[in-house]
Amino acid sequence: MTERFTVTYHVRGDAASIEARAQAIAVEQSVEMPLAAIDEPAILSEIVGKVEAINDLGNGTFSVRIGLALATVGDDPGQLLNMLFGNTSLHDDVILRDAVIPERLRAHSGGAPELRRRLGVPRRAFTGSALKPQGLAPDRLADLAERFARGGLDFIKDDHGLADQAYSPFATRVPLIAEAVARGARSTGVATRYIPSLTGDLDQLRAQATIARNCGLDCMMVAPMVTGFSSVRALTRAFPEVVFFAHPSMGGAARIAPELLIGRLFPALGCGAVIFPTYGGRFGYSPATCRELATNARPALAVPAGGIALDRVSELLDFYGSDTMLLIGGSLLLARDRVTEASAAFADAVMRYGVSEHGC
Repeated sequence: MTERFTVTYHVRGDAASIEARAQAIAVEQSVEMPLAAIDEPAILSEIVGKVEAINDLGNGTFSVRIGLALATVGDDPGQLLNMLFGNTSLHDDVILRDAVIPERLRAHSGGAPELRRRLGVPRRAFTGSALKPQGLAPDRLADLAERFARGGLDFIKDDHGLADQAYSPFATRVPLIAEAVARGARSTGVATRYIPSLTGDLDQLRAQATIARNCGLDCMMVAPMVTGFSSVRALTRAFPEVVFFAHPSMGGAARIAPELLIGRLFPALGCGAVIFPTYGGRFGYSPATCRELATNARPALAVPAGGIALDRVSELLDFYGSDTMLLIGGSLLLARDRVTEASAAFADAVMRYGVSEHGC
């Protein structure tokens, strides 16, 4: 019997045409040709997508569940994305809403439990910030990173826009920042991690990851929608000791529900932490979307971000729980010369929340 995996689409339409539309999606996402032109019975029975259910969600939207043949994916996460939504993404009446990812296609990472072990943080939430703005020279970024570290933050990451630019070459920037963060960590006793952003083609990604690993770094960041699913999977396999943080850049360019894209697919590539825009910030995700996304992602670490202010720490930890890293950037950077003190206040707020929550 054909092994299938289930994909759910939200389709705009009407009751009279939705069955035909659902069948058209099933064909498009499998054989992509008129069924009458296929003369092999095995292809018709085993490869062609099957419409499993259609539910009316109201307001002209239908939930369409389709079973796709696992054999069409092989062992390539890029091909998985292609089979999930490839040609159908070109039709503006369809959203890829959810999918059951076959276990054999998932790459597993230690996620939040492994990060807790490495940093010696048994229960409380994590803290983090980002190195900004674009255009700073490596020594300026390293100075900022050290000041963050002296504030006791758990993670300090590159801004996702930092790459291998002339004003901040990767091979120069990363060793300087790694050394600066290590100095700051020695002053506090916090096992602060620096997370460099890896960019470029697969050869460049591997070379940058090697530079970072040689600096003693065991956390790195990639943007799967920019870098490509297949390249990210190759990277996580090549560097199994690294916890990869997935950045959501370009995650809104296709009609794929973030609960699926960031919450399920990014961890399936082997990423142990997922960064996403939280509700109430400068992006438009709803609380319901954020809750489902974070739930789908775990045991990967959920990292809400995107315009968080210090006065929201308790609110967001109430909402997300302790298997979370709050990523606060601009709100700390506004402190300018007092960024270390602002970072310390952030770390203290999370610590005090953890003490209050666990009573110890």
